[in-house]
Amino acid sequence: MTSAEAAAGPFQVTVQPSGRTFSADAGEPLLTAAIRQGIGMPYGCKDGACGSCKCRKLEGEVTHRAHQSKALSAEEEAAGYVLTCSAFALTDVVLESRQVTDESAFPIRKMPSRVISLEKRSHDVMVVKLQLPANDALRYHAGQYVEFILRDGSRRSYSMANAPHTGPGVELHIRHMPGGKFTDHVFGAMKEKEILRVEGPYGSFFLREDSAKPMILLASGTGFAPIKAVIEHMQHKGITRPATLYWGGRRPDDLYLDDWVKARCAEMPNLAYVPVVSNALPEDNWTGRTGFVHKAVMEDFPDLSGHQVYACGAPIVVDSARAEYSADCRLPPEEFFADAFTTEADKHKDAGS
Repeated sequence: MTSAEAAAGPFQVTVQPSGRTFSADAGEPLLTAAIRQGIGMPYGCKDGACGSCKCRKLEGEVTHRAHQSKALSAEEEAAGYVLTCSAFALTDVVLESRQVTDESAFPIRKMPSRVISLEKRSHDVMVVKLQLPANDALRYHAGQYVEFILRDGSRRSYSMANAPHTGPGVELHIRHMPGGKFTDHVFGAMKEKEILRVEGPYGSFFLREDSAKPMILLASGTGFAPIKAVIEHMQHKGITRPATLYWGGRRPDDLYLDDWVKARCAEMPNLAYVPVVSNALPEDNWTGRTGFVHKAVMEDFPDLSGHQVYACGAPIVVDSARAEYSADCRLPPEEFFADAFTTEADKHKDAGS
């Protein structure tokens, strides 16, 4: 087969061990094709920056567009790993991804939303509540995210911080990134009743309800948002699997819904909470755990072989947890579910080939 014939497409992509199949057009990223056909592949940023969609290629040929070396190193690529968000099929392909679910993904839709409230929970975190069309409810898994489509066509992603049963509106936790085109607006000019366009749901971060394993819920900063949605979902569905939330911030104020978590713990005997602060000052009078939040888990759970971990927040936290829990705490890699929050700055630095 010549390279011209190889690139003609469409190609069949098979995902093992589930056996799910979908077709990918020539020049279409594998992840885009999977989302289009309702196949629940794992992913995060969709932009080659976070590595959440990385999986092993068992058969076939692909080529990658530009991506970050921290998401997929040259050594990993040589060993047969691919980033589905950045890889195009050149032939039929077989991938290995143990996180692919048999459940079809919810349809992705564009819709208008109206800002119904803005509540500043700390110096740099705004809780934004959006009203969605009441007659056309957005169906999503607790833990997924939506994208704002800005006037210039650029996009910003935020996890929904409320479980679907609390709808039809959605709650978002937005951290101010000074100089950021969207967050400067949120913290400056945004007003109630403003209309914004959103698209979703996106993401593969949601509770796997076919497991009875105890869970570690790991959040840094506003990575707490999708974890909050998962906790609401667990309470609503009467899910009583043991869950321990580790929430990390630099200062105590970064744990901006600490009171909410403590109230849920009082209602949910299966939920435990360990707040962790890395840079407390004397005036904080902090007497709780200190250091890196992912390390606190390792101190308390040196053997994670029987657990699932749901991690969300800064890429450095998620990446460190993923690597160290498997290497040092015997966590099966397929039991680590993550959503790394990549900013626009993250996406545009270190773009490799």
